[in-house]
Amino acid sequence: MSAAAKKLAIVRNDDASTSPEQTVEANEAAVTETVDNANEPAEPAMRADELRLLEALLFAAGEPLDEATLMRQLPDGVDIKDALTRLKAEYSTRGVNLVKIGRKWTFRTADDLSWLLTKNVTETRKLSRAAVETLAIVAYHQPVTRAEIEEIRGVATAAGTLDVLLKTGWIRPRGRRKAPGRPITYGTNEAFLSHFGLEEVTDLPGLDELKGAGLLEGNMPSGFSVPMPSDDAALRDDEDPLEPGDLDFGLAPPPEAELDLAPPQAAAEKGEGEGEK
Repeated sequence: MSAAAKKLAIVRNDDASTSPEQTVEANEAAVTETVDNANEPAEPAMRADELRLLEALLFAAGEPLDEATLMRQLPDGVDIKDALTRLKAEYSTRGVNLVKIGRKWTFRTADDLSWLLTKNVTETRKLSRAAVETLAIVAYHQPVTRAEIEEIRGVATAAGTLDVLLKTGWIRPRGRRKAPGRPITYGTNEAFLSHFGLEEVTDLPGLDELKGAGLLEGNMPSGFSVPMPSDDAALRDDEDPLEPGDLDFGLAPPPEAELDLAPPQAAAEKGEGEGEK
Protein backbone atom coordinates (compact mmCIF):
# COMPACT_ATOMS: atom_id res chain seq x y z
CA MET A 1 0.00 0.00 0.00
CA SER A 2 1.35 3.47 -0.91
CA ALA A 3 2.02 6.22 1.58
CA ALA A 4 -0.96 8.12 0.23
CA ALA A 5 -3.28 5.25 1.14
CA LYS A 6 -1.89 5.00 4.64
CA LYS A 7 -2.21 8.68 5.37
CA LEU A 8 -5.80 9.45 6.39
CA ALA A 9 -7.18 12.91 6.87
CA ILE A 10 -8.85 13.28 10.29
CA VAL A 11 -11.19 16.25 10.78
CA ARG A 12 -11.06 17.60 14.31
CA ASN A 13 -14.23 18.88 15.90
CA ASP A 14 -12.86 22.22 17.08
CA ASP A 15 -15.97 24.11 16.04
CA ALA A 16 -18.63 23.84 18.67
CA SER A 17 -21.31 24.47 16.08
CA THR A 18 -20.38 21.29 14.19
CA SER A 19 -22.36 18.27 15.22
CA PRO A 20 -20.71 14.86 15.78
CA GLU A 21 -22.63 13.51 12.79
CA GLN A 22 -21.14 16.17 10.52
CA THR A 23 -17.66 15.37 11.79
CA VAL A 24 -18.07 11.66 10.97
CA GLU A 25 -19.32 12.49 7.48
CA ALA A 26 -16.33 14.77 6.88
CA ASN A 27 -13.90 12.09 8.02
CA GLU A 28 -15.55 9.51 5.75
CA ALA A 29 -15.33 11.86 2.78
CA ALA A 30 -11.64 12.52 3.50
CA VAL A 31 -10.89 8.78 3.70
CA THR A 32 -12.75 8.12 0.44
CA GLU A 33 -10.83 10.86 -1.36
CA THR A 34 -7.51 9.54 -0.03
CA VAL A 35 -8.24 5.99 -1.16
CA ASP A 36 -9.31 7.21 -4.61
CA ASN A 37 -6.05 9.11 -4.95
CA ALA A 38 -4.09 6.02 -3.89
CA ASN A 39 -5.72 3.91 -6.61
CA GLU A 40 -4.67 6.30 -9.34
CA PRO A 41 -1.65 4.99 -11.30
CA ALA A 42 1.60 6.71 -10.52
CA GLU A 43 2.98 8.91 -13.22
CA PRO A 44 5.88 7.19 -15.08
CA ALA A 45 9.29 8.54 -14.32
CA MET A 46 10.57 10.86 -17.01
CA ARG A 47 13.53 9.60 -19.03
CA ALA A 48 16.09 11.66 -20.81
CA ASP A 49 15.30 12.27 -24.46
CA GLU A 50 18.69 10.96 -25.58
CA LEU A 51 18.01 7.59 -23.92
CA ARG A 52 14.63 7.30 -25.63
CA LEU A 53 16.18 8.19 -28.98
CA LEU A 54 19.00 5.66 -28.57
CA GLU A 55 16.53 2.99 -27.52
CA ALA A 56 14.37 3.59 -30.61
CA LEU A 57 17.34 3.65 -32.98
CA LEU A 58 18.85 0.43 -31.68
CA PHE A 59 15.54 -1.43 -31.63
CA ALA A 60 14.70 -0.38 -35.19
CA ALA A 61 18.13 -1.16 -36.59
CA GLY A 62 18.59 -4.43 -38.44
CA GLU A 63 22.25 -4.63 -37.47
CA PRO A 64 24.55 -3.25 -34.76
CA LEU A 65 25.24 0.49 -34.98
CA ASP A 66 28.46 2.33 -34.18
CA GLU A 67 28.63 5.42 -31.99
CA ALA A 68 29.22 7.75 -34.94
CA THR A 69 25.99 6.63 -36.62
CA LEU A 70 24.04 7.03 -33.38
CA MET A 71 25.59 10.42 -32.67
CA ARG A 72 24.34 11.85 -35.97
CA GLN A 73 20.73 11.20 -34.87
CA LEU A 74 21.07 12.81 -31.42
CA PRO A 75 20.82 16.47 -30.45
CA ASP A 76 24.03 18.47 -30.23
CA GLY A 77 25.91 18.32 -26.98
CA VAL A 78 24.88 14.78 -25.99
CA ASP A 79 27.66 12.66 -24.50
CA ILE A 80 27.11 9.48 -26.51
CA LYS A 81 29.36 7.30 -24.35
CA ASP A 82 27.64 8.37 -21.14
CA ALA A 83 24.18 7.89 -22.69
CA LEU A 84 25.02 4.39 -23.87
CA THR A 85 26.43 3.49 -20.46
CA ARG A 86 23.21 4.64 -18.75
CA LEU A 87 21.04 2.78 -21.25
CA LYS A 88 23.11 -0.35 -20.77
CA ALA A 89 22.63 -0.11 -17.02
CA GLU A 90 18.85 0.23 -17.47
CA TYR A 91 18.68 -2.98 -19.52
CA SER A 92 21.17 -4.99 -17.46
CA THR A 93 18.40 -6.73 -15.45
CA ARG A 94 15.89 -7.16 -18.27
CA GLY A 95 15.26 -9.97 -20.71
CA VAL A 96 17.04 -7.95 -23.40
CA ASN A 97 20.48 -6.46 -22.76
CA LEU A 98 22.37 -3.72 -24.53
CA VAL A 99 25.74 -5.15 -25.56
CA LYS A 100 28.76 -3.85 -27.39
CA ILE A 101 30.11 -5.96 -30.23
CA GLY A 102 33.43 -4.67 -31.39
CA ARG A 103 32.78 -0.97 -31.83
CA LYS A 104 29.04 -1.29 -32.39
CA TRP A 105 26.02 -1.55 -30.10
CA THR A 106 22.92 -3.72 -30.30
CA PHE A 107 20.21 -5.36 -28.20
CA ARG A 108 20.56 -9.08 -27.54
CA THR A 109 18.64 -11.64 -25.51
CA ALA A 110 20.01 -11.98 -21.99
CA ASP A 111 22.52 -14.81 -21.74
CA ASP A 112 20.59 -16.63 -19.01
CA LEU A 113 17.47 -16.72 -21.22
CA SER A 114 19.07 -17.73 -24.52
CA TRP A 115 18.12 -21.39 -23.98
CA LEU A 116 14.45 -20.42 -24.24
CA LEU A 117 14.96 -19.25 -27.80
CA THR A 118 17.07 -22.19 -28.96
CA LYS A 119 15.53 -23.80 -32.01
CA ASN A 120 16.44 -27.31 -33.05
CA VAL A 121 16.17 -27.68 -36.80
CA THR A 122 16.15 -31.06 -38.50
CA GLU A 123 17.87 -30.81 -41.84
CA THR A 124 16.40 -33.14 -44.44
CA ARG A 125 18.82 -34.43 -47.03
CA LYS A 126 17.96 -36.39 -50.13
CA LEU A 127 19.78 -39.68 -50.58
CA SER A 128 21.82 -40.04 -53.73
CA ARG A 129 20.72 -42.51 -56.37
CA ALA A 130 23.62 -44.79 -55.44
CA ALA A 131 22.54 -44.76 -51.78
CA VAL A 132 18.91 -45.54 -52.68
CA GLU A 133 19.98 -48.44 -54.90
CA THR A 134 22.34 -49.76 -52.23
CA LEU A 135 19.63 -49.53 -49.57
CA ALA A 136 17.18 -51.43 -51.80
CA ILE A 137 19.73 -54.17 -52.43
CA VAL A 138 20.49 -54.52 -48.73
CA ALA A 139 16.76 -54.63 -47.90
CA TYR A 140 15.88 -57.32 -50.47
CA HIS A 141 19.09 -59.39 -50.48
CA GLN A 142 20.19 -59.24 -46.84
CA PRO A 143 22.52 -60.48 -45.58
CA VAL A 144 24.71 -59.06 -48.33
CA THR A 145 28.35 -57.98 -48.60
CA ARG A 146 29.75 -54.93 -50.34
CA ALA A 147 31.13 -57.07 -53.17
CA GLU A 148 27.69 -58.62 -53.69
CA ILE A 149 26.10 -55.14 -53.75
CA GLU A 150 28.54 -54.07 -56.45
CA GLU A 151 27.84 -57.24 -58.45
CA ILE A 152 24.08 -56.61 -58.35
CA ARG A 153 24.38 -52.91 -59.20
CA GLY A 154 27.01 -53.54 -61.86
CA VAL A 155 29.16 -50.64 -60.65
CA ALA A 156 31.59 -50.05 -57.82
CA THR A 157 30.08 -48.73 -54.61
CA ALA A 158 31.66 -45.54 -53.29
CA ALA A 159 33.19 -45.81 -49.85
CA GLY A 160 30.87 -43.14 -48.45
CA THR A 161 27.63 -44.72 -49.67
CA LEU A 162 27.51 -47.42 -47.01
CA ASP A 163 28.77 -44.93 -44.43
CA VAL A 164 25.77 -42.66 -45.11
CA LEU A 165 23.33 -45.55 -44.69
CA LEU A 166 25.08 -46.69 -41.51
CA LYS A 167 24.90 -43.14 -40.14
CA THR A 168 21.15 -42.96 -40.77
CA GLY A 169 20.76 -46.17 -38.79
CA TRP A 170 18.81 -47.91 -41.56
CA ILE A 171 21.39 -50.65 -42.10
CA ARG A 172 23.68 -52.45 -39.70
CA PRO A 173 26.62 -54.84 -39.88
CA ARG A 174 25.36 -58.38 -39.21
CA GLY A 175 28.41 -60.63 -39.27
CA ARG A 176 31.25 -61.87 -41.48
CA ARG A 177 30.80 -64.07 -44.50
CA LYS A 178 32.62 -67.41 -44.37
CA ALA A 179 34.58 -66.63 -47.50
CA PRO A 180 38.10 -65.45 -48.40
CA GLY A 181 38.68 -62.09 -46.76
CA ARG A 182 35.69 -62.68 -44.45
CA PRO A 183 33.77 -59.59 -45.66
CA ILE A 184 31.17 -57.94 -43.43
CA THR A 185 27.53 -58.67 -44.20
CA TYR A 186 24.86 -55.97 -43.93
CA GLY A 187 21.15 -55.97 -43.18
CA THR A 188 18.36 -53.57 -42.21
CA ASN A 189 17.09 -52.86 -38.70
CA GLU A 190 14.08 -51.41 -36.88
CA ALA A 191 14.96 -47.82 -37.81
CA PHE A 192 14.52 -48.77 -41.47
CA LEU A 193 11.08 -50.23 -40.79
CA SER A 194 10.06 -47.21 -38.70
CA HIS A 195 11.13 -44.66 -41.29
CA PHE A 196 9.34 -46.36 -44.19
CA GLY A 197 6.26 -47.31 -42.17
CA LEU A 198 6.71 -51.07 -42.44
CA GLU A 199 5.58 -53.56 -39.85
CA GLU A 200 8.13 -56.07 -41.08
CA VAL A 201 10.54 -56.26 -43.97
CA THR A 202 8.33 -58.75 -45.81
CA ASP A 203 5.88 -55.86 -46.35
CA LEU A 204 8.23 -54.47 -49.01
CA PRO A 205 6.55 -54.50 -52.46
CA GLY A 206 6.97 -57.61 -54.57
CA LEU A 207 7.50 -57.98 -58.32
CA ASP A 208 3.88 -57.38 -59.31
CA GLU A 209 3.57 -54.34 -57.04
CA LEU A 210 6.77 -52.83 -58.40
CA LYS A 211 5.56 -53.30 -61.96
CA GLY A 212 2.17 -51.81 -61.09
CA ALA A 213 3.84 -48.76 -59.59
CA GLY A 214 5.90 -48.30 -62.77
CA LEU A 215 9.18 -48.90 -60.99
CA LEU A 216 10.09 -51.83 -63.24
CA GLU A 217 10.02 -51.99 -67.01
CA GLY A 218 7.56 -54.33 -68.69
CA ASN A 219 10.17 -56.16 -70.78
CA MET A 220 12.11 -57.69 -67.91
CA PRO A 221 14.53 -60.52 -68.71
CA SER A 222 13.20 -64.04 -68.37
CA GLY A 223 13.71 -65.58 -64.99
CA PHE A 224 13.89 -62.17 -63.26
CA SER A 225 12.43 -62.24 -59.78
CA VAL A 226 12.43 -60.20 -56.61
CA PRO A 227 13.69 -62.13 -53.59
CA MET A 228 11.57 -62.48 -50.48
CA PRO A 229 13.39 -60.28 -47.95
CA SER A 230 14.12 -61.44 -44.42
CA ASP A 231 15.71 -59.48 -41.59
CA ASP A 232 16.00 -62.42 -39.20
CA ALA A 233 18.67 -61.47 -36.67
CA ALA A 234 19.95 -65.06 -36.48
CA LEU A 235 23.14 -65.57 -38.45
CA ARG A 236 23.01 -67.74 -41.55
CA ASP A 237 25.12 -70.86 -41.98
CA ASP A 238 27.58 -68.89 -44.11
CA GLU A 239 28.01 -66.10 -41.53
CA ASP A 240 30.32 -65.82 -38.56
CA PRO A 241 29.59 -63.47 -35.64
CA LEU A 242 31.29 -60.10 -35.53
CA GLU A 243 34.45 -59.82 -33.49
CA PRO A 244 35.54 -56.99 -31.16
CA GLY A 245 36.77 -54.12 -33.30
CA ASP A 246 34.71 -55.05 -36.38
CA LEU A 247 32.43 -52.07 -35.77
CA ASP A 248 35.32 -49.65 -35.38
CA PHE A 249 35.57 -48.84 -39.12
CA GLY A 250 38.88 -47.15 -38.48
CA LEU A 251 37.39 -44.28 -36.48
CA ALA A 252 38.99 -45.15 -33.15
CA PRO A 253 42.40 -43.58 -32.35
CA PRO A 254 45.38 -45.91 -32.79
CA PRO A 255 46.57 -47.65 -29.61
CA GLU A 256 49.27 -45.81 -27.78
CA ALA A 257 52.75 -47.30 -27.99
CA GLU A 258 53.96 -48.98 -24.83
CA LEU A 259 56.48 -46.86 -22.97
CA ASP A 260 59.74 -48.35 -21.70
CA LEU A 261 59.60 -47.42 -18.02
CA ALA A 262 62.88 -49.17 -17.12
CA PRO A 263 65.41 -46.93 -15.33
CA PRO A 264 68.21 -45.55 -17.54
CA GLN A 265 70.82 -47.57 -15.67
CA ALA A 266 68.92 -50.84 -16.15
CA ALA A 267 68.45 -50.05 -19.83
CA ALA A 268 72.18 -49.43 -20.21
CA GLU A 269 73.04 -52.71 -18.49
CA LYS A 270 70.57 -54.53 -20.72
CA GLY A 271 72.22 -53.01 -23.81
CA GLU A 272 75.67 -54.05 -22.64
CA GLY A 273 74.48 -57.59 -21.99
CA GLU A 274 73.02 -57.86 -25.46
CA GLY A 275 76.29 -56.56 -26.93
CA GLU A 276 78.27 -59.27 -25.19
CA LYS A 277 76.06 -61.92 -26.70
